[in-house]
Amino acid sequence: MAQILVRNGIQAVGEGLTSVVIVGKKSVLQAVSFEGRFQEVAQKFVGDSSSWTSMVSRINSSGRLPLHYELAHLIAVPDTASRGNTPTNSHALFRDMRSVSYPSDVQNVHVVLFAEYSDVLAHVAAIARTFCKFSMKTSATEARSLNVNIDVVCDQFTSQDAHFLTDLSESVRETARLIDTPANILTTDALVEEAVKVGHAVGATVSVIRGEDLLTGGFGGIYHVGKAGPTPPAFVVLSHEVAGSTESIALVGKGVVYDTGGLQIKTKTGMPNMKRDMGGAAGMLETFSALVKNGFSQTLHVCLCIVENNVSPIANKPDDIIQMLSGKTVEINNTDAEGRLILADGVFYAKEILNATTIFDMATLTGAQAWLSGRMHGAAMTNDEELENAMVRAGKASGDLVAPMLFAPDLFYADLKSPIADMRNSNLGKMEGPPSAVAGLFIGAHINFGEGLRWVHLDIAAPAECGDRGTGYGPALFSSLLGKYTNVPILNQ
Repeated sequence: MAQILVRNGIQAVGEGLTSVVIVGKKSVLQAVSFEGRFQEVAQKFVGDSSSWTSMVSRINSSGRLPLHYELAHLIAVPDTASRGNTPTNSHALFRDMRSVSYPSDVQNVHVVLFAEYSDVLAHVAAIARTFCKFSMKTSATEARSLNVNIDVVCDQFTSQDAHFLTDLSESVRETARLIDTPANILTTDALVEEAVKVGHAVGATVSVIRGEDLLTGGFGGIYHVGKAGPTPPAFVVLSHEVAGSTESIALVGKGVVYDTGGLQIKTKTGMPNMKRDMGGAAGMLETFSALVKNGFSQTLHVCLCIVENNVSPIANKPDDIIQMLSGKTVEINNTDAEGRLILADGVFYAKEILNATTIFDMATLTGAQAWLSGRMHGAAMTNDEELENAMVRAGKASGDLVAPMLFAPDLFYADLKSPIADMRNSNLGKMEGPPSAVAGLFIGAHINFGEGLRWVHLDIAAPAECGDRGTGYGPALFSSLLGKYTNVPILNQ
């Protein structure tokens, strides 16, 4: 399992064989002086100053160039991007870093990142997510522990920035680790333990409601979705409360550790990878960790709705009617539309019990999201145009891209009407509104679509994974969005 340390400027590497990766936009690399500390690191692989100049001038506008028997690599990141992309081009960096393989005898990876200050956060996050934590392979190469140093060469970069980005790298990789862990290991009980561990580590107040206590407490969505699972459903709240704060922000995450689809069961090709249906909870948990560790100045809560959506004689049936924490009744017509049921309880709790002024919910909610915003952009629906624009900007700054989706409850909420309950949980193909937006509107209906507060629903079904691995989507995005409530310089550009 690799350990990542972000450092300010080029520093020495540890003992043992080291693989070097030199990274930067081509325009930045062309301006790099070979002399000094960089020469000490690179001369074994590059040669002299004239060789470096020739190499950079000949490399394509983007791509990876292996050096010295694959012990070193030069990665040039594109300088330009379309307006829908991030100007950091962090996805290109992620792609090229993923293609690097480290020889079996390598013990250290030394990444030298030359970057403009505005690109550093996204580039470090992209590099970090290529060093996956979870593996049960038994080969010695796969089981080894690499020491990874990311040395950032940038005039404005500070030691405080380096400390934060070390924490962020860990949060990104922990998010991906949780997503990659299968449900026979990461049960609902195990995810609760992970959350409690994070809460205690950052000094948060921890609350856990589990099993039959959920039903007693009125959490009809979480209880009824999770009651058929092999381990009980749970609702976990971690709270970082700051006296005198003007904001109370709640992060609500969908934590379905496995989604079979319930009695309306998924197909044999549709069910694999449903261990990732807790990506929203993982990302929100690790966002909370990164922000609180770095002195978040406002009240911050994370609410995790943790269930396994399984099949059993007591599982939800189509036509069942359940009552939610909001008091509203729901006719279930699709047992595979379970994420919105649990999130509805979560956002209602955030509004009415935690008195949140801003609520973000994040979920791997709908397969239709990929049709709406693609494989790399999360789809955001919000009642606040200013917050929508801020989400898009934060996505471009962090590399966790975001695209807006329609917020029109007056046009589309009628898709969920029921003749015998307050609503159905799915339009089940009979729709006027786009499926991903209608799913979000179900959640919003339980808090009056965010009236009196700011509310964002973020669907990350596609960008939460890439190439059968979790991407760690979320912590970089929300750190960029909410970083103004810390004193970290790179989050206050």
